[in-house]
Amino acid sequence: MQISDLPYPDPGVPDARSGPRFLLWLGRGQLGGQVKSLCWGMLHFGGVAGLPYAVGLGVDAVVDREANRLLLVGGLLVLIGVAISVGDAMLHRTAVTNWITAAARVQQLLARKTAELGSALTRRVAAGEVVAVSTGDVEKIGWFVEAVSRFLAAVFSVVLVCVGLLFYAPELGVVVSIGVPVVALASLPLLPRATRRADIQREKAGKATELASDTVAGLRVLRGIGGEELFLGRYREASQEVRTAAVRSARMWALISAIQVVLPGLLLITVVWYGASLALDGRIAVGELVAAFSAVATLLYPLRHFEEIAMAYSFSRPSAKRAARVLSLTRTDAAERPAQVAPAEEPAAGGDLYDPRTGLLAPAGRFTAVVCGDPDLAGRLAERLGGHAMEEQDADRGGDGDVDRDRDGGQGAKDAPSVLLGGVALDDLELDTARRLVLVQDKDPVLLSGTLRELFDVPASGAVGPGAALAAAQCADVLDALLQSAPDGVDDPMEARITERGRSLSGGQRQRLALARSLVTDPEVLVLDEPTSAVDSHTEARIADGIADLRAGRTTVVLASSPLLLDRADRVVLIDDGTVAAVGTHRELLHREPLYRAVVTRETDEEQRLAGLGLTELEEALTEIEESA
Repeated sequence: MQISDLPYPDPGVPDARSGPRFLLWLGRGQLGGQVKSLCWGMLHFGGVAGLPYAVGLGVDAVVDREANRLLLVGGLLVLIGVAISVGDAMLHRTAVTNWITAAARVQQLLARKTAELGSALTRRVAAGEVVAVSTGDVEKIGWFVEAVSRFLAAVFSVVLVCVGLLFYAPELGVVVSIGVPVVALASLPLLPRATRRADIQREKAGKATELASDTVAGLRVLRGIGGEELFLGRYREASQEVRTAAVRSARMWALISAIQVVLPGLLLITVVWYGASLALDGRIAVGELVAAFSAVATLLYPLRHFEEIAMAYSFSRPSAKRAARVLSLTRTDAAERPAQVAPAEEPAAGGDLYDPRTGLLAPAGRFTAVVCGDPDLAGRLAERLGGHAMEEQDADRGGDGDVDRDRDGGQGAKDAPSVLLGGVALDDLELDTARRLVLVQDKDPVLLSGTLRELFDVPASGAVGPGAALAAAQCADVLDALLQSAPDGVDDPMEARITERGRSLSGGQRQRLALARSLVTDPEVLVLDEPTSAVDSHTEARIADGIADLRAGRTTVVLASSPLLLDRADRVVLIDDGTVAAVGTHRELLHREPLYRAVVTRETDEEQRLAGLGLTELEEALTEIEESA
């Protein structure tokens, strides 16, 4: 794979069981590039290893006054110089290619996983961690992939030097062959401690990044409540913790680097002292001493790559672990079905949406409202209805790797049957098909930067235009606001630009634009989670009418507790303790279901008790309250 061939047609299916397994899988996918880089590295380091012997032969030729042999040595030195230069240039080229292509593969895998999970990703992984994985961690993983071939080539050159000295100057070769492994392995006991310190530094850096990301995302709210200084102070503390951890980590790596300098220096001194004594006794020639000295001095260069591979693995292992953790997330257990099981056929149009776990039924072509006493349950139910309920594969998130089995008020997510559309399980459908049929808008939708026209440039049936969707979502004031902030000469609101995440708009304006975008898609089933939580009651009433009119004849499910939305629904379902507790219209449930009335009207327990009393009992209760007061 060359850089010009990117992106990969198919980045593959990663082994995300652990960080080291992921690195091994990534390395196997780079075998061709690694072999090419290794060959160029062997040429380069082979030339470096051969240089001392050529110098030794040249010295011997000068001592022996043999001009012809000196010319041959000169030619050999030219060839070695060419090998070193060409090998170094091509090694760098191929190694960097391995780095970039590996990083691109990881980024493609992360992008594919993000597209697969959608907004549900940040419910399981913090946004700051996702940013850290897709930026800094990708570079560190690529660095390790790049360093592998250079390290193997450096090992080749070290072995070549030691073996060459054993044949060229056996007495000095024995000393070098014993000393080099000691030098190479001396820092090994320090690596676990250095790795732990590096892990602590990256963990703290990840938390600081997450805090900064969350602070920027909530800057408007923080300014409203005067909380900027508080969060700025928290970020200062977090950044200082990162600095302290970085200094402690740097000290350990500095110690390892010092060992890599001091021990080769001691080995060089030993070789020179011992070789000089041998030369004085006449047991070795001067050229052999020069060759041995040059060989040991040359070894300082390849030995640096031993330190580099240790650092690269130390930094990339936790990065690979975080990447593997994100890549191990799946929509549901059904995503792990055997590859030989073919996806189910698309259900016929007009089918009911049914959730076997809660018993929720949304009849085809009807406007169904769902009331949950637990807001978190409403969000998880919206994920399930869209086929986005995920299973956590990494034990780091749940102790033993299992999802909390009681949080939905029933059996664990692993045992939950899939949502059915027209009798077909959404999990058995192709992901693109399931998303085309069922669209879920969560309570915190995101607006990407760009023009309003680009915002509505989404896959859609074509039956609903942007104008009708904007009108149904009551976006007239939003269009005016966009035009006022647009540059001179822009008189079409569809050409007005939206800033990143729509931060120039209020929460209600962003919510209504997101609702209009969802209405434009006109899916067979539209699931809306609290679509009007950030707007006033008058606007909410008009939006409720707009949704009901625009979605007439289409299946619509709204998870909300607002009476204005519930009153416009054809069918209202109350979910309590994870299962359907009551079904009816809004007015029917208000009269016969105390729990429904409590959730919708926000009644307290005392108000519910008083509402159920007769006139005489009510007078007695009021008398008791007055006496107690």
